[in-house]
Amino acid sequence: MGLDRTSLAAFMAGLGEKAFRAQQILPWIHQRGVTDWSAMTNIGKGLAARLQAAATVRAPELLSEHVSADGTRKWLFGLTDGNAIETVFIPETDRNTLCISSQVGCALDCAFCATAQQGFARNLTAAEIVGQVWFAEHHLRRVLGHDERVLSNIVFMGMGEPLLNLKEVIPAIAVLLDDYAYGLSRRRVTVSTAGVVPAMARLQEGAPVSLAVSLHAPDDALRDTLVPINRKYPIAELLEACRAYVRGDARRRITFEYAMLAGVNDDPQQARALARLLRTVPAKVNLIPFNPFPGTQFLRSAPEAIDRFRDILLQAGLMTVTRRTRGDGIQAACGQLAGVVRERPHRVVQLHAV
Repeated sequence: MGLDRTSLAAFMAGLGEKAFRAQQILPWIHQRGVTDWSAMTNIGKGLAARLQAAATVRAPELLSEHVSADGTRKWLFGLTDGNAIETVFIPETDRNTLCISSQVGCALDCAFCATAQQGFARNLTAAEIVGQVWFAEHHLRRVLGHDERVLSNIVFMGMGEPLLNLKEVIPAIAVLLDDYAYGLSRRRVTVSTAGVVPAMARLQEGAPVSLAVSLHAPDDALRDTLVPINRKYPIAELLEACRAYVRGDARRRITFEYAMLAGVNDDPQQARALARLLRTVPAKVNLIPFNPFPGTQFLRSAPEAIDRFRDILLQAGLMTVTRRTRGDGIQAACGQLAGVVRERPHRVVQLHAV
C-alpha cells in the first residue's frame, strides 16, 4: 500500500520483473481498489501467484465510523500493534477533503490539542498513511454511489506532527501525487506543521506540497506556552523558513492556522501584532474557532471577537478566512482527534525522528 512507483519497481525487480510492472499494478490498487492479485488481469497468473506469496495489499482495520449531520465522517482505524488512529472526511460544495494522521499520538504537547493529550507512541508507516486514503476513496465510492474519484484534497492535519515522520510521509505523498495512483496536484495536498524548522527544507526538496503552519500566537512568550516547540524554534526562525519554502514561486502562500482561544490570543492588539508579524511573508490566515474536548482549560472565542480579529487582519491586507467548524458533534473537528494510544511515552520533542 505504501510503495511509490520507484519503490514498487524495485520490489518487482527483486522478483525478476521489469519496472513497467509498477505502472500496471499501481492503478489496480489505488484507482480501482483491488487487493486480490489474481484479479489484476494484465499481470498474468504466474506473476499473480508470486505476488500472492510475497506481498499483501491491506488497509488499516475499520473499528468505527461516525457521520455528523453536516456529512462529515470520522473513522477509527485499528493498527496491527493495538494502537488506533482517526481520519476525517469533510465534504464541501467545491471539494472533498480528507484529513489524515501521520503518527500515533503526538510528541509536541500543544496545549489546546486533544491528540497531544494522548502522548506519543510511534510514527505511522507509509502504508498506514496511504491506507487511510485508500479506504476513504473506495469506501466513499460505494456508500455515495460514485464511479469517479471522490477525494479532491488531502491534508496532513490529523494525529501527529508530519515533519517528524518525513521518512514515511514523503513516500506516501509520492503515491498521492502519482498519476498512476491518486493523481493529486501538489497544491491539493497540504502538510501542516507546528514548526519543525529543519524539516521544512527537507519537505520542500522531497515533496514540495502546500504548507500550513500552526501559529496560534503573535509573539514568542505566548507561543512558548501554547506550542512548546517554539522554545526551540522561535517565531523569527519559523518565518524565515516559511519565506524560504515559497521563495521563487510568486503564486504560493503559506497558510497560518490560528486557533481562537477566548481571552488568550483573540485580543485586537494581538490581531494587529499578527498583521505586523506576517507583513513580509506570503501568507493566508485561517482563523479556527477552538473546538473543545474533555479536560481542556480553553474556551472558544465569541463570534464577535473572531469577526473583529478577522476584520483587523483583512484591513491590514492579509488574506484571512474563518474556518467553518465541521464535525464537532462527533469529535471530528480540528484539534479533537484522539484515537487510541496503547503506549504513552513521555511527551518530548523527538527531533531525532525527522
